[in-house]
Amino acid sequence: MLNTNFEKEELEGHRTLYIGVHVPLGRRSHRRHRHHGHRHRKRSKERDSSADDGRESPSHTNTPAQRVQFLLGTEDGDEEHIPHALFTELDEICVREGEDAEWKETARWLKFEEDVEDGGERWSKPYVATLSLHSVFELRSCIMNGTVMLDMRANSLEEIADMVLDQHEVSGPVGQDARRRIREALLKQHHHQNQKKLANRIPIVRSFIDLHFMKKIPPGAEASNVLVGELEFLERPVVAFVRLCPAVLLNGLAEVPITTRFLFILLGPLGKGPQYHEIGRSIATLMTDEVFHDVAYKAKDRNDLVAGIDEFLDQVTVLPPGEWDPSIRIEPPKNVPSQTPLPLQSLHRLFGGLILDIKRKAPHYLSDYTDAISLQCLASFLFLYCACMSPVITFGGLLGEATEGRVSAIESLFGASMTGIAYSLFAGQPLTILGSTGPVLVFEKILFKFCKEYGLSYLSLRACIGLWTAFLCMLLVATDASSLVCYITRFTEEAFAALICIIFIYEALEKLFHLGTHYPINKNNNLQKLTQYSCACVEPSNPSNETMRFWEDKNITASEVNWTVLEVKECEMLHGDFEGSACGPHGPYIPDVLFWCVLLFFSTVFMSAFLKEFKTSRYFPTRVRAIISDFAVFITILTMVLIDYALGIPSPKLQVPSKFKPTRDDRGWVINPVGPNPWWTTIVTFIPALLCTILIFMDQQITAVIINRKEHKLKKGCGYHLDLFVVGLMLGVCSVMGLPWFVAATVLSISHVNSLKLESECSAPGESPKFLGIREQRFTGLMIFTLMGCSVFMTSVLKFIPMPVLYGVFLYMGASSLRGIQFFDRLKLFCMPAKHQPDFIYLRHVPLRKVHLFTIIQLSCLVLLWVIKTSKAAIVFPMMVLALVFIRKLLDFIFTKRELSWLDDLMPEWKKKKLEDAAQEGQCTFINVTVYVPEYKCTSIKTLSKARQMYLHSVFHTQGNSMRFT
Repeated sequence: MLNTNFEKEELEGHRTLYIGVHVPLGRRSHRRHRHHGHRHRKRSKERDSSADDGRESPSHTNTPAQRVQFLLGTEDGDEEHIPHALFTELDEICVREGEDAEWKETARWLKFEEDVEDGGERWSKPYVATLSLHSVFELRSCIMNGTVMLDMRANSLEEIADMVLDQHEVSGPVGQDARRRIREALLKQHHHQNQKKLANRIPIVRSFIDLHFMKKIPPGAEASNVLVGELEFLERPVVAFVRLCPAVLLNGLAEVPITTRFLFILLGPLGKGPQYHEIGRSIATLMTDEVFHDVAYKAKDRNDLVAGIDEFLDQVTVLPPGEWDPSIRIEPPKNVPSQTPLPLQSLHRLFGGLILDIKRKAPHYLSDYTDAISLQCLASFLFLYCACMSPVITFGGLLGEATEGRVSAIESLFGASMTGIAYSLFAGQPLTILGSTGPVLVFEKILFKFCKEYGLSYLSLRACIGLWTAFLCMLLVATDASSLVCYITRFTEEAFAALICIIFIYEALEKLFHLGTHYPINKNNNLQKLTQYSCACVEPSNPSNETMRFWEDKNITASEVNWTVLEVKECEMLHGDFEGSACGPHGPYIPDVLFWCVLLFFSTVFMSAFLKEFKTSRYFPTRVRAIISDFAVFITILTMVLIDYALGIPSPKLQVPSKFKPTRDDRGWVINPVGPNPWWTTIVTFIPALLCTILIFMDQQITAVIINRKEHKLKKGCGYHLDLFVVGLMLGVCSVMGLPWFVAATVLSISHVNSLKLESECSAPGESPKFLGIREQRFTGLMIFTLMGCSVFMTSVLKFIPMPVLYGVFLYMGASSLRGIQFFDRLKLFCMPAKHQPDFIYLRHVPLRKVHLFTIIQLSCLVLLWVIKTSKAAIVFPMMVLALVFIRKLLDFIFTKRELSWLDDLMPEWKKKKLEDAAQEGQCTFINVTVYVPEYKCTSIKTLSKARQMYLHSVFHTQGNSMRFT
């Protein structure tokens, strides 16, 4: 019975290693190949044990896997047998003509193998180690027949050499002269690869390079030294496996100054140097294996080590010779683990969820600011500030046009700043970025039109609706209604996120094309008539009634105006006409501007994408690449602004209000909810407030679900109730002050999260940095909206930012936010032959026709949402988003639960038992393992990876025993 959570990817091929068969005259390597199952061989023969430390293992287990499981399930009570990270070094004895012999470093393992290249000048690129099957069996024979000394207590290499030789003589006499010469060989000087590389460098450079490699070694790591070679005076091999207790710092033995825990010694007669080398590689590779590594720390005798090797062999796949290229070095795999988020439940008491959110977030409040001490946060808020400014001002401008200036750009800027600051300070998930939404703008337009037709005060009626909406949001918080987000599965979440991303991309391109109306292209150019290229202002030949009234109001006599000397703005103000070959429909053609805007737009997109991926390039040190990647968008914007300023082409610029005061003089910063309206309007506004509440709730919570998804590996917990409480409270404040309403913005929030991704600094050479999670803090959001509020006083700087650059940032954000959306991966499958389809995990378990059917249903919902969002019925958009939840429930009748578990998340049951709050951080899961085997029962708390949990479970399932994970 298995009661633990595993990722779907880990259920497949959870522990796969490959071994190529022995290939003469070449290095071994292998292809990546999917492992389709476990093969456990029963061995009835008991092997003799010769434990040198007096500790014995039980002999009741009849398979290597059972023995390893029992060994790893025990606790020793002392810290000496707790596994540590290992750095493994392979040294071979080298004899040069006319020089003394010395140990020369030939390979090293932190996780993947690195070899000293033939020229001896550099390390190879890290690769997955591949071994010959023959060398692994020879290693097994060495462990069975050689010297095994566990928990040796020694303080120097001299003591180790003496104790090994003493034990070696037990199996047969060596002779005093041979013993002396073997001891001298073991104590020879060790020459490390970095010594030659650093010999010609100044000391400070040598220290820097050493420190750079030490950063890749995890804290607390220990060394495993493998010494192999051939000696001409030996008649039989000297083999020893030594585990020191405690680990000892042996100066000069390892490349890095860390304590040594393990030594493997193999010295043999001449003529078998390559064979010894391969055996050394085999033990070094095993020491990096997840299971054998722990076996080596916990082994009680040689039988445990042999069982560890046998268990390793149980998991390998042999590649026949001639079927693969042994010269290929396999690239290290890329794997980003994910973890399960905390379950969200209703506590069935007033404000129970809110109180729980506060208790969950309070301990992390101080760290929300201390964790922001990073250049990454600086890059993030500079990028998001530029990205947030334009939509806020644009939204305010559109709202000003729709409401005749009652709520315009300055109100939008002030409202966004105030709401954003409050949200960043007190919300449960400060990674969410607030912004304006399309449905809110549609609602404002309908409301203003209604008020104008019936003679009602728009701002007062809007304040009533806002207060009712705030009250209803508080009611939802009080009743823990946010717990219903558990019904928002990947189906709904991806449809909504995809729609918002597509809208961002569409609007960015639409705004670019719209520039063509302001800066039209002259398609009737005749190069031979460039000398006649002109556009002059002239008196209208047939002035309209509107123009006549304007002249009459301004006391303008058309015949007295010198039209030919007027500038463009003056001519447009006086309603003059433009005449000439250089005149367009709305005035003179403006050369170069449209083409320059297109260049700025696409240059911004491509440069942002290029610099963001610069982290994975091969140029510059790691730290420099990381800084360039973090500041990618800001560097792009700054570069484009400087180029635009240098060329001087009059591209459209960002327009920011220069005075902090209401747009209209007939309104203030506080709005009376009743005002001139009848008293009953305060009651009937409850009805439109219901629609607004649904809009606010769905927009806020779907975005929150996307931000809190398990792939982001958030450690400080979510805060759905607290988020909605802050949004509802600020919505009421903005309503009373006559400011726009703001709610979670999906694309901006996803971009914010993507800009704060954390990767491991300590990674083995060749290993891709591991995704650790998101830098969870409040500083970036706080600074974004604080700086936004100060933008009124930075007009002199912001006026240089070209709008096409900001449109390009929108397109980049929309496109980059599409990454990781499974829906788009499934869409690509329609155009791929089966043999070229990626190895997605759901394709292994769900028929392709069912995958296509699921995608078609999701695509239909997306198209329906798009049609409603862009039509006059946009006011019902939140209702359609809510309908997606019910559509997803209907899929239970079309697909099986097993199919939905791979394509989507299973819907919660109506009466579901309360889940244990046992989600853990990091890549390891703390579990309570209870193992039932004949005559033995062992219970312990230990740290196991999910892959090993699955492996050990499969072992006991195969053997008919029982295992329980709780």
